[in-house]
Amino acid sequence: MTQNTRIPFHRDPAVRAIAAQVVALLLVIYGLYSVFENTVNNLVARGMQTGTGFFDEVAPFKIGFSPFLDFSLGETTYLEVFFIGIQNTILIAVLGIIAATLLGFFVGVVRLSPNWLASRAALGYIEMFRNTPLLLQIMFWNFAVFLPSLPAPKNSIEMGFVYLNARGIHVPTPVVEDSTGLWIWMALLMALCIGLYRFARLAKARFEETGERLPVFWINILGFLAGGYVLYFVAGSPLGWDTPELGRFNFKGGGQLPLPMFSLWFALTVYTSAFIAENVRAGIQSVSHGQTEAAHALGLSRKDTVNLVVIPQALRVIIPPTISQYLNLTKNSSLAVAVGFEEIVALWAGITLNQTGQALIIIAMTIAVYECLSLFTSAVLNWYNRRVQLTER
Repeated sequence: MTQNTRIPFHRDPAVRAIAAQVVALLLVIYGLYSVFENTVNNLVARGMQTGTGFFDEVAPFKIGFSPFLDFSLGETTYLEVFFIGIQNTILIAVLGIIAATLLGFFVGVVRLSPNWLASRAALGYIEMFRNTPLLLQIMFWNFAVFLPSLPAPKNSIEMGFVYLNARGIHVPTPVVEDSTGLWIWMALLMALCIGLYRFARLAKARFEETGERLPVFWINILGFLAGGYVLYFVAGSPLGWDTPELGRFNFKGGGQLPLPMFSLWFALTVYTSAFIAENVRAGIQSVSHGQTEAAHALGLSRKDTVNLVVIPQALRVIIPPTISQYLNLTKNSSLAVAVGFEEIVALWAGITLNQTGQALIIIAMTIAVYECLSLFTSAVLNWYNRRVQLTER
């Protein structure tokens, strides 16, 4: 006969842990609900109604920059303004992440260069921009560098069909003249991308079998540009171009990248790249020196050693803290209000809040936007981090 050694339900550690978490969750929900109810009651007591009824009201102010969503003064509603703010926030975050990654990776590698001058220059760059407040940098680049150094619109710096002045960069914009041809061109480009991806896979398999490497990156870039150009004419040239022209006071036609947006993007890129550069330096230095010695003993060049041995192992250290820098860059874009760029905080939590007085719903929606952007960015990059992690036996 064996004795029953089953743990009593109330003493089971797993059950007690789950029960404690459920209780904690209920307490948090109750606390948040109490704060919400208290806030709503205080607003009602002061005669301040809250709700979403203002969403369909027409916004009585003008938005200067909305590249993808249409804005018409006297027609666009507050809800559409909300989505325009999200659009501008995502745009500046994506552009900043791309530029900061490239610049930070370059500076981080140069920081470990055996060249003393290059290494010290990279160190100076990192220490200067990492230890200076971001808001101060944004204002410095906009008001002390770009704004006073660029000419007025009538004296714009001309670069072909591109014009640069104190109001921003004016560039030609594409206009769809043949929608059917455009879809054909997109389909051909998709087929081209599939072919280039297949070529990259075959080149990798050839390298693993024979050790012969092809410049896959440059072949794919040149192939995409040249192939896309040829396929554009094959599809019947479906696009036209709206070029900017100088009017009496400003340019008409084309598209404009406003100076505040460029200043914000530049400051976010420089500031964030300094932190990413330190992540890259730490990641590279985390790789054992014996790995590089073994690579050199096998006859690999310095370039191949870095690309095939050092960087793949360093990514496991570089990526996690760099994810935090991407999240910080997205949230730091809210400082755009200092230079007048119209993103979610300036448009929604600033102008719209002042116009409607709906503080509770507006601030809650703004918080939700940043929360969703951060969670999405973190999820995508954590998935990529798992993909590039080295699999140990």
